[in-house]
Amino acid sequence: MNLQEYFANVKGTGFLATASAEGKTDIAVYSKPTFLADGSLAFLMRDRLTHAYLQENDHAAYAVLADGAGYQGIRIFLKKTGEDTDEQRIAQMTRRHLSPEEDEARGPKFIVYFKVEKVLALVGGTELDPENL
Repeated sequence: MNLQEYFANVKGTGFLATASAEGKTDIAVYSKPTFLADGSLAFLMRDRLTHAYLQENDHAAYAVLADGAGYQGIRIFLKKTGEDTDEQRIAQMTRRHLSPEEDEARGPKFIVYFKVEKVLALVGGTELDPENL
């Protein structure tokens, strides 16, 4: 199965890690990525620390700890390729539904696009083929 199929089937908790230009780190719980036709992926994010760090340093890592026994999951090493604020695209990608007032109170949303640079097993250094997991 490929990376998109993996995420369609896995249940677990995802974390997106970023770092500032000075090397200050951040990690935050993030839902599954959205996969695009060209093989890239995207996350919706608010203008918080993760988004701020991605303005300084375009590298990130996303890890998913799969539900179940042991430490099953994967780590995906990413490079930011762009972002936008297209309201129609954002609405299509939004999974959690807040009232318009609640959504506005939480601040602006951004779609941040990434290319996959490398995929590793969650534990150890085994590199995985994102087209054949």
